[in-house]
Amino acid sequence: MTSYTYDEKSLFKDGKRWFPVMGEIHYSRYPQQYWKEALLKMKEGGVDIVSSYVIWIHHEEIENQWDWSGERNLRQFVETIKDCGLKMILRVGPWSHAEVRNGGFPDWLLTKCPKYRSNDESYFAEVEKFYRETFNQVKGLLLKDGGPIIGLQIENEFGHCGGLTGAEGELHMNRLTQMVKDIGFDVPIYTATGWGGAITAGLLPVMGGYCEAPWDPRITEIEPSGNYVFTYERNDHAIGSDYGLGEGITFDMSKYPYLTAELGGGLQVTYKRRPVARGKDIGGMSLVKMGSGCNLLGYYMYHGGTNPEGKLTTLEENTATGSINDLPVKNYDFRAPLGEYGKTNETYDEVKLYTLFVHDFGQQLCSTDTYLPKDNPVKPEDFESLRSSWRFDGEKSGFVFVNNFQRRNKMSCHENVQLAFDDKEKLDVVFPAVDVKDGDMFFLPFNMKVGNALLKTSLATPLCKINGDYVFYSAAAPAGKSASSKSTVKTVRQADKTLYQFEGTGDSKIVTLTKADALKAHKIFSNGKEYLVVTNAELIQEEKNGRAEVTLFAKSDVVVKAFPALENVPAGFTKQSDEEGFAVYTKKVEPCTEEAKVKIISEGENITAEITTPSYDCSDMLVHIDYTGNCAKLFQQEKLIDDSIYIGPEFSWTVCLKRYGNKENTFTVQIESLFAEQKNKIFLEQWPEISGEKVCALNSVKLEKEYAFSFEV
Repeated sequence: MTSYTYDEKSLFKDGKRWFPVMGEIHYSRYPQQYWKEALLKMKEGGVDIVSSYVIWIHHEEIENQWDWSGERNLRQFVETIKDCGLKMILRVGPWSHAEVRNGGFPDWLLTKCPKYRSNDESYFAEVEKFYRETFNQVKGLLLKDGGPIIGLQIENEFGHCGGLTGAEGELHMNRLTQMVKDIGFDVPIYTATGWGGAITAGLLPVMGGYCEAPWDPRITEIEPSGNYVFTYERNDHAIGSDYGLGEGITFDMSKYPYLTAELGGGLQVTYKRRPVARGKDIGGMSLVKMGSGCNLLGYYMYHGGTNPEGKLTTLEENTATGSINDLPVKNYDFRAPLGEYGKTNETYDEVKLYTLFVHDFGQQLCSTDTYLPKDNPVKPEDFESLRSSWRFDGEKSGFVFVNNFQRRNKMSCHENVQLAFDDKEKLDVVFPAVDVKDGDMFFLPFNMKVGNALLKTSLATPLCKINGDYVFYSAAAPAGKSASSKSTVKTVRQADKTLYQFEGTGDSKIVTLTKADALKAHKIFSNGKEYLVVTNAELIQEEKNGRAEVTLFAKSDVVVKAFPALENVPAGFTKQSDEEGFAVYTKKVEPCTEEAKVKIISEGENITAEITTPSYDCSDMLVHIDYTGNCAKLFQQEKLIDDSIYIGPEFSWTVCLKRYGNKENTFTVQIESLFAEQKNKIFLEQWPEISGEKVCALNSVKLEKEYAFSFEV
């Protein structure tokens, strides 16, 4: 049985330092028949550990009437995780928040136990029933039984968002921990959220960080996020309490590794505040957390979803139940790397740059210590100073991290910069000069062994290893030059000396990707061999009899670049001439020529329209609904199936039809007006033009086909 432990620096897997990636998906918010596809996409994105809340109200909305069926089938979900070769941390609450009604508590519980989240015995009795029901669903699926569950999270933000503090809070968390153990939850790892004064009670603390704060009550731009500044502080400046280093934290940071469980994979917008998370926003946070000493990237959410049907009420968080936020009834897209319908976005690609890296270099990274230069800025409002961090080990090998990106702010450019550690007795490393432009962010290796050679410094960033060869991408611009404009395969002897400063020689191959290619890169494992694949299509892989079965999801002509060349040309593809050391394969995809039928039913303060989509014979059909208004709702046979909060003219609302069947479908869309006076009530990063008192428009409805192509490598 694989063992999992930790010390003050990192997690261990079978006695070796381990830098995993964790991604949150809520099984009860995603159709059961697509769990495997969703989990394989998460795995392809680099996720090692799946985390999920068990949301109490989703299972016992009516007291003593338990529902573990359909998308609520926790046992089948955990079994699917196992089938996909992933591990799991189960977040058993009982309170979760998760943008759910009552933070996940059933209405009846609030009535029956008015002293909820306290040390009241009647409340503990109800929690024990919930824990026992949950355990019965996963019995036999814990790590000790050969299952995937390696850990449990107890409660959530206890003492920070509700609950008790001090000795009473410690007693509460200890009581819950002992309760799960007595019931039978015997796992190697027990965690607790640690930000903002939350009580951890000796459990492994996990931290968080978001690029903005949709829960903030203000309707203006808020302060620049501290999550883009390298710091020894683990508290998030938005979800925690910014009192100073270690203040507002209830545990000794020197005794626990720096791990995250809620690094925002996106943002779930509210009706009042609607900030938009983009790929670089999440990529920048990821880089800064790594540069600040973090040894687990845990994303909340990694996969979006749709709220299930309630029996008594809708199940979303709203102000009518005492919350400070109003959210969509159905939509929980979160602008996560994988959205509500399981489609990848730019964030998926950005995050994958780091997940590919930690899978091959994570053990080394976990062995390093973190050093912040004396002149590293401490305030995110400092847009002038260059932000950097160094991580290196006792062999003086490591990485320098540079971030010149601050979300929604312009940073000063820095030309002809020579990165050098500020204490030469501790580390004597000087990089060739680089130009750092506004928005640049990268990390670079030094004293890295590459075959028989030593890479003293590099202006290219390591991505992964392929059969012992090293893959980098050009992220830092040499002074007076641009980053590489083409991907190449060279040997150490042939490598571009502008990018690579080797000591010694060798025949190890050095693959240098452009940043654009790196964003679309995948690592394929098949028949004991590794392949680097760069493609514009979405990709998943699954082992079958020792070989990889690869499935590509494409909406346009497919290009696949492979190193080394694939053993066989994929079925239906054409092999082109080799390109700079890569084998190139292409496949034509027929563009979508069908159109949706749109019939306006009523206009006025709001718009109601009927949308009819044709049957289709491909993997999925995407419906892009471009509207302007406050929000929109989608109905089928008078039942609300999805809804959307308007986030600006740059974005349309995409609904995918696979879950509704490939037959002809008819929907009704209702668009609510956005009023000019709402500028004093809500925050939008970009407002549409409003001539008069309001705007309400269905601008267009466009269709796009997605095809799935499978082949064996």
